[in-house]
Order: sequence, then C-alpha cells, then structure tokens
Amino acid sequence: MRKEFETTSPEQTEELGRKIGKRLKPGDVLSLDGDLGAGKTVITRGICAGMGLDPSDVQSPTFTIVNEYEGEVPLFHFDTYRLSGEDDFLASGLDEYFYRGGVCVIEWGSVIDGLLPEDTVRIGIFGSGSERKIVIESKEEIV
Repeated sequence: MRKEFETTSPEQTEELGRKIGKRLKPGDVLSLDGDLGAGKTVITRGICAGMGLDPSDVQSPTFTIVNEYEGEVPLFHFDTYRLSGEDDFLASGLDEYFYRGGVCVIEWGSVIDGLLPEDTVRIGIFGSGSERKIVIESKEEIV
C-alpha cells in the first residue's frame, strides 16, 4: 500500500508522525529516508508522541547511532547515516533491537536495507523549506 502526503510545516509533519505512532505495535520497524534536514527527526518526534512517549527528548542519534525512549512500548530511534553499511550494523549488534519488543525507527534506513524485516514500513520525505512530500509504503494501512 502506498500513500502520499504533503505537509507545509514542521507541525504538520509532526502531526502525521503522531497519527502513525498511534497505530504502531511492538516489533514494528520503520525506515525513514530523505535529504538532510527533510524532517526525519520531526516525524519521529510525532511518532514518539503518538505512542504516548515524551517527544521533547527526541533528537537525532547521529553520534550515538541509537536513542532509546522508554514507555509501555519502547521506541528505538536509529541514525545509520554514519555507518558504512550492513556489516557495521551487524558488528555493533544493533540488529538485536528488532527483537526487543519495541518499535524501531531508523533514519537513513536505506543504508541497512538488506537487513530490514520484510514488513518494514518505508517512509520517504522529499522537499525542503516549508513544502514536503511524504511517501509511505507499507503492507497494511498505517495512516
């Protein structure tokens, strides 16, 4: 299933994330891709809020690779931009997060595409400035 959305502000992008977050369940994996500054962290902040977690803590895990946000269902927020590929991800043991009963949101998921579960929700964020096109591909309706 493929759906396209347009947002014209960070608040709208975050609201779309909030709607997605309300539908997620343990074990879900989301892959986010788009240009630098496209809104990957903003949509993640919304996903966090939709899951009932505190979105004010959400920052891009650029230097730590993964941030954990605890809640009834935890959110594991990855940034794989600095990894050289799938081998780096595996060598760091990060694939174990897929089986920890939380939701995984992976910025720059294309870096580890071959490792992602088959039912991964893929979100592309395109555009800059105030206008963004967000394309969501998933096996079941997510928004």
